[in-house]
Amino acid sequence: QVQLVESGGGLVQPGGSLRLSCTASESIVSINTMGWHRQAPGKERELVAQIIRAGSTIYADSVKGRFTISRDNAKNSVYLQMNNLKPEDTAVYYCWATRIPYNYWGQGTQVTVSS
Repeated sequence: QVQLVESGGGLVQPGGSLRLSCTASESIVSINTMGWHRQAPGKERELVAQIIRAGSTIYADSVKGRFTISRDNAKNSVYLQMNNLKPEDTAVYYCWATRIPYNYWGQGTQVTVSS
């Protein structure tokens, strides 16, 4: 069982930046895909960004050019750098990892973008 712990959420003004971190309880070398999902009130959870072991990335259209995902296998961590944040980015952000056939989730961290 992989445990994921997120940090870095908070309140930020529109146009601001935040960096989310997610640290796994064990080595992520064997974890093929890690990423971030988010869920806004009244909406379904959606994929924000993912990164595979080889380093390829996928982003939701709504965050392309503003968010950057990265992983550091030595630190068992994945990061989400969020720039030019918009009010519509407000959501609970969940770290996610998949090691077939299992999916693992963090507890979530709140990101609020408001003036």
